[in-house]
Amino acid sequence: MAKDKDMIVDYHSDREVLKTHLKIDKTFSGDILELEKGRCKISFTTTKEMSVDDLYLVHGGFTFGAADFAAMAAVNEPNVVLAEACAKFLAPVEAGKTVIFEATASHISTRTRDVKVIGMMGEIKVFEGEFKTVVLERHPLRLKLTD
Repeated sequence: MAKDKDMIVDYHSDREVLKTHLKIDKTFSGDILELEKGRCKISFTTTKEMSVDDLYLVHGGFTFGAADFAAMAAVNEPNVVLAEACAKFLAPVEAGKTVIFEATASHISTRTRDVKVIGMMGEIKVFEGEFKTVVLERHPLRLKLTD
């Protein structure tokens, strides 16, 4: 009989595993801090290469891309794609700063999911967006779009 100290218990066996965007470059998308069904939190640290001027203002496309990745990870289906987005850039982001994105998906049991994403730089809300996604049966590049 094994003693309690010899037993190995995996308390995280129900932890969600990323199933989408597996080859994305974390430099441009951020690192996942938390992942659970319908929810994702990522940390995105900007770089000087993302800036557009001498004051190191980060181009909004990088901010949007990281928010989009958070939304896709919250849905976490292999063939999830973005169908529509409404984004609000609420404050500037400076190179070298870290933005924490939290994404929450709704309609988890359907093919279409709405995902709300909030981006915070410390106490400052810098981004807020609504992402409409669709979960496809096959990879979007493998769909037969015409007959």
